[in-house]
Amino acid sequence: MTHHKNPELKRRLASIEGHVKAINRMVDEERGYSEIVQQISAVRSALDGVTEVIVQDLLEYYVSQTTDIKGKEIAREVKDTVSRIL
Repeated sequence: MTHHKNPELKRRLASIEGHVKAINRMVDEERGYSEIVQQISAVRSALDGVTEVIVQDLLEYYVSQTTDIKGKEIAREVKDTVSRIL
C-alpha cells in the first residue's frame, strides 16, 4: 500500500471506529432496532469506502508501474468498475 493514501484511510477508519462505539452505546441504551440498524448500514457503507480507497490505490500503483498499454487500460477499467460497485 502506498503511503499517500494513509491519512485518508486513518481518517475514515477513525470515523468508523466512532460509529461503532456509538452503536455500542445505542445498544446499551436500548435504542430502537431501526436506529441501530441504520447506523450499522452507515458503518457498512463507510467500510465500502475504505475498500474502495485501497483498491483504487492498488490499481493506481499498478498503472504507474506497468509499461503495458493493454494492462493500463484494463486496470483503469477495473478501477472505474469498482468505483461504480462501491
